[in-house]
Amino acid sequence: MSRFSFPLLRRAAAFALLPLLAVPNGFGWGSDGHRMINRLAMEKLPSDMPAFMRTPAAIAEVEYLGPEPDRWRSPMEPELNSAQAPEHFLDLELADVVADKNGELPRRRFDYIAALYAAQPAHPELNLKPEHVGLQPYVATEVVERLQAAMREYRGLSAKRQDTAPVEAAILFYAGWLGHYVGDGSQPLHVTINYNGWALPENPHGYTREHTIHSQFETDFVTANITAKDVSPKMIEVHIVKDYFPDYVTYLRHTGSLVERVYQLEKVHGFVGAGSAESRDFVAERLAAGASVLRDMIYTAWLNSAKPVPEYHESSQPVKPAGF
Repeated sequence: MSRFSFPLLRRAAAFALLPLLAVPNGFGWGSDGHRMINRLAMEKLPSDMPAFMRTPAAIAEVEYLGPEPDRWRSPMEPELNSAQAPEHFLDLELADVVADKNGELPRRRFDYIAALYAAQPAHPELNLKPEHVGLQPYVATEVVERLQAAMREYRGLSAKRQDTAPVEAAILFYAGWLGHYVGDGSQPLHVTINYNGWALPENPHGYTREHTIHSQFETDFVTANITAKDVSPKMIEVHIVKDYFPDYVTYLRHTGSLVERVYQLEKVHGFVGAGSAESRDFVAERLAAGASVLRDMIYTAWLNSAKPVPEYHESSQPVKPAGF
């Protein structure tokens, strides 16, 4: 389980009914933050990445794609908006209802969805619909695996001295697409029910309940005060991701440990105007965390793409029920 205790969920029956929680989670970091995360991740890739990924044109393309999934959230594309909106967030307090004793969530999207629906009757005080709880780690894992598959194709075509331009374009798209969700994962208000004003009935510290903190923190303040020069020095050294899904959930849990810090800074007007040195440092560190994790996931996908693919066995494929 995460730091959010199960007894707290039981006491919080009221929060599941709050209008606030019926509103989809907000955009992550705004355009400026997402572009910054993607650009820094690409600029900090190790030198043994393919040369085409380190060109100015490639970096600019991935930077442009940082806000791309937010461009899919228009009411002009209602089906797309509805389907992908839950992929921008994960309310850990709710998702942990289906975590095991070690705090691990189901690894696969549809197993997780099934677990939420199965848990609903035992928790009538909670809204456990997947679109309400969020799908953040699932889309991030699925997109990095798309990236890995494309990089494997690039290696194969390169070995045969065939044209790699089409797969290079796919790789850059997947890297940019991935960057959006990794960026969302570094924003504390994307991993909590308290995502746009304190939603829990218990509020002993008097945190704001106004529905303005989300955009104020991630968009207005970033645009006005934070630059790549503030973020770049806070990026950590490269490390290899051992296992995409559990490592990514660990990343989200660390982000979740900082939710109250956002509210504490807001309470002392840390996101108004130029804020304070402390609030600027906090926001720069969160953007750096997103850029560091994105760089590491891209690099790990490249290394993993060199591994041989297990031989295909038809018997290992899922069997459909009779009649299908």
